[in-house]
Amino acid sequence: MRTSHYGVGFAVAGMLMLGVGCSSDMSGSGTTMKQESGMKPGAAPSLYDRLGKKEAITAVVDDFVGRVANDGRINGKFANANIPHLKAMLVEQICAASGGPCTYTGRDMKATHAGMAITNEQFDALVGDLVTTLNKFNVPEREKKELLGALGPMRKDIVTAM
Repeated sequence: MRTSHYGVGFAVAGMLMLGVGCSSDMSGSGTTMKQESGMKPGAAPSLYDRLGKKEAITAVVDDFVGRVANDGRINGKFANANIPHLKAMLVEQICAASGGPCTYTGRDMKATHAGMAITNEQFDALVGDLVTTLNKFNVPEREKKELLGALGPMRKDIVTAM
């Protein structure tokens, strides 16, 4: 099994396939997500802004990673993961992919998942956990779909086993 980067891409891919996001009105786990826009009048808010920025993305990632840790279908893939690092990489990747000010500093998905033999079923289980988290936070369909469109193509670099 891999060390600190082991599960980063797997989790990110699941998030990306479904479109992780935090809406401007999300609430859950005691966290209220609000849209904050530093944009010029008339400019359309970025997906990052509509998701609630880094604070909201972090709240979703925290819940999602906890949910995955309790999912017996896939939690073995995270046995050697450095969880704080995993969460940081997920936040970075979602922030960057949604047009935020972050730069993703993690490894590419293909290299991260080489030799992990991730199946479509495992990938789909992760996506299901993500959907549960997104529903908990009342993430709007528009934001889910938009982020999915930006990030969804990573599945091909993650799933390597039948």
